Amino acid sequence: MTDQSKTVASHQRAAAPPTEDFGAPADSGEGPEEVARLRARLAEVQRERDQLIAVIELLQEIAESRHFVDILQAIAKRLGDAFRLDRCSIFLTGDDGEVRLVASYEDPSIRNLVVDINRYPELRRAFETRETVFIADAANDPMLRAVRTQLESRNVRSIIVVPLQWDANIIGAIFLRTGRDGQPFSDADVHFSQVIGSLTARALRNVHRAESLTRQQRDVSAGQRRAELQRVALLAFLRRLLDRHAATADQSDAETVLPRASDEELERLVAVALQVFEEEAKG
Repeated sequence: MTDQSKTVASHQRAAAPPTEDFGAPADSGEGPEEVARLRARLAEVQRERDQLIAVIELLQEIAESRHFVDILQAIAKRLGDAFRLDRCSIFLTGDDGEVRLVASYEDPSIRNLVVDINRYPELRRAFETRETVFIADAANDPMLRAVRTQLESRNVRSIIVVPLQWDANIIGAIFLRTGRDGQPFSDADVHFSQVIGSLTARALRNVHRAESLTRQQRDVSAGQRRAELQRVALLAFLRRLLDRHAATADQSDAETVLPRASDEELERLVAVALQVFEEEAKG
């Protein structure tokens, strides 16, 4: 290399900016607070992603299920996994006013357990107000004062109760609870729970309609079957009637039987015949 080339290379190295170290917070100008904020935002995005995946998978399971108990259990499991819950339960109300636990994340074997709603003030509040109940700090919430001892023994942190609405009626609720060691619920979690509640109510409505349609088709089929049996019974009755008449009367008498019969007698015979084949159709 010539002296001139060495001089140019030396000047280039001197003019080149120093390499930036992206891994050093001091060089990037990001302090500990900014790093913590970015990490919190990343965790929030990851949680939103997990919730979106849970909704998609839940919709697939709902589409494949035809029984409401299986749908509710799938919803409880998805919510429990998504939030890493201490408890997730789904309650339904009956026409008799009873409240039943029909799906449980922590115990999937529970399917139809009658509960005392007085043990769940937050659940009763959701039914009464028809609005979502969000309790950020269960240990210090005045509404839960009567059951505070139980909540403390179970290490409860926060609670969400989403009522399930069908038309103008509240038919149940989704109950979510975190422990002290778990992550507290946020406003975004409340919104997500309400979305799941809406999907749940819609799924129950669709299953109810499908079951109603199946029952109607079953009733129509049963009615058609009864009508066929009635026709068979009527033909058998008429055949026996004609056979008996042919054995006891000659042809000339048979040809004059109907003309001599009065309208009242014909009506009576029709009524008797209908009663007979109705009884025979019953088997």
